[in-house]
Amino acid sequence: MNYINLKWFGLLGIVVLTFSCKSDLETEPIELQTLDQVFDKRDSAGVNANRFLADCYRFLPSLGNRVGGDYLDAATDDAVSSNPTNTSVQQLATGTYTSDSYQDDQWSSNYQGIRRATVFINNIDYVPLKGKLENGTPFNRVWKAEARFLRAMFYFELVKRYGGVPLLGDKVYQLNDDMEQPRNSFQECVTYIVQECDQIKDSLRIDPMNLQFFGRPTTAAALALKSRVLLYAASPLFNGGNIEPGNELTGYIDFSINRWQAAENAAKAIMDMGVYKLEPEFKKVFTTRNMERIFSKQGDNNTSVENNNGPVGYSVGINNGRTSATQELVDAYGMANGFPINDPNSGYDAEDPYSGRDSRFYATIFYNGTMWLNRSVQTFEGGADKPGGTIQQTKTGYYVRKFMGDFETSTNYSNVNHDHILFRYSETLLNYAEARNERLTVPDALIYQAVEEIRKRAGINPFQLSLGMNKDEMRAVIQDERRKEMAFEEQRFYDVRRWKIGEAVFNKELHAAVIYQTGTGQIRQMVPVLKMNFEKKMYLAPIPFNEVIKNPMMVQNPGW
Repeated sequence: MNYINLKWFGLLGIVVLTFSCKSDLETEPIELQTLDQVFDKRDSAGVNANRFLADCYRFLPSLGNRVGGDYLDAATDDAVSSNPTNTSVQQLATGTYTSDSYQDDQWSSNYQGIRRATVFINNIDYVPLKGKLENGTPFNRVWKAEARFLRAMFYFELVKRYGGVPLLGDKVYQLNDDMEQPRNSFQECVTYIVQECDQIKDSLRIDPMNLQFFGRPTTAAALALKSRVLLYAASPLFNGGNIEPGNELTGYIDFSINRWQAAENAAKAIMDMGVYKLEPEFKKVFTTRNMERIFSKQGDNNTSVENNNGPVGYSVGINNGRTSATQELVDAYGMANGFPINDPNSGYDAEDPYSGRDSRFYATIFYNGTMWLNRSVQTFEGGADKPGGTIQQTKTGYYVRKFMGDFETSTNYSNVNHDHILFRYSETLLNYAEARNERLTVPDALIYQAVEEIRKRAGINPFQLSLGMNKDEMRAVIQDERRKEMAFEEQRFYDVRRWKIGEAVFNKELHAAVIYQTGTGQIRQMVPVLKMNFEKKMYLAPIPFNEVIKNPMMVQNPGW
């Protein structure tokens, strides 16, 4: 790359690093500018166009306390909301919602993102951008590829919730246009997203750690989106298990083993890049920028996660204790020796239940006795972090620690990186193992290797799995590892659905650990805390009621 291009990279880097588009840095809000101003034919640096593209990124999913102040995972068997009132996420967990009150309706938001990305795609070539990637790709093409990635991502967010949705292509609808568009089939939507990923992957940057462009999609990000889309498409809910046989909107109308092959190939393409690897320490995946991250929505350096979800009884680092992990999730984490806690060889001690566990347990859960802010967490009845009364506090005897900094012995919080990690390499390994296991008759060494890599990073010793497992046994292992590895990353809510096991997994009583401190020790009781409810129609979200009412061509999902 010549000196002029490097200089241009530096200038653009300054713009990109501030792409949160704070209004106090703008002379005129981007939404008030005309297209001629945004896509200025005289602006060789593309300053306004870059601001417009940056604004498209805000429609990406934000993880964390997103659903009415709660983690989406509090609508699964992994957690409940600590809020003493009936929350949005509790309505998801108990199935008390309608097409007019779905508590995670993302229809409008994603179509707004799709529209803005399409405006950018249709107009960026008017801007005479200078500069190229080292491989010679001009920046008009790079930025257009970024916008197409975002648009494909927004479509996937819709498809995983609703099934087939209207595909708008490159058309930007105006107020006087006919907006009564029918839903495309599930297959058409999957094909469209995959084709977009294939067409843009070679136009995106390769280096994930180029800080000038951190937070922008790379080739691997396009491959990771393709991997996830194809994994969902191959899964039982959509691949032969359509909740309404013959309905092309809700899934494929047939089964094909080739869909598992496609999902396997997509994950393998990322592995074959040789760029990504697991961060050695699980906790640091979420608080440092490392080579496990494939794509993140940029967050802030702050203490928001700690304040939202930390134990409530501290006079410094005031916390809301918003999320209560369930006993079911706690029990899912086995022992460091690799055995589940109910195995007689595990060494699990019911009188000392938190010792010797899988290291991911300690990085994910606050339990009674955890060190935090220089004292032990007290979740026993009447303890500092479960004082009783009407304040918001743990309902289960546990809080959620994941995504937080290392504040075990600190006396107060300091700012921590809280990016929203949308794709990471550990998911790639799990995607690969799952797809290959479903494709083959008997699990082979490559499946074992992918799963064992994750177990090894978790500090499990021995990390090797038992040899000679059949397909069903390996499936159970992969699903179990996915639950532990991806907890609170908005995976379980959709994993259970795409595996089509919702009636078995989300139709049950969830439990709390009630701990009493006595003069001679502690007494623990497992008590019910919430009864989940799941019906067949809940495999897919309802199309928003107002969309069905105003558009006669909009077909509602079955049961709604």
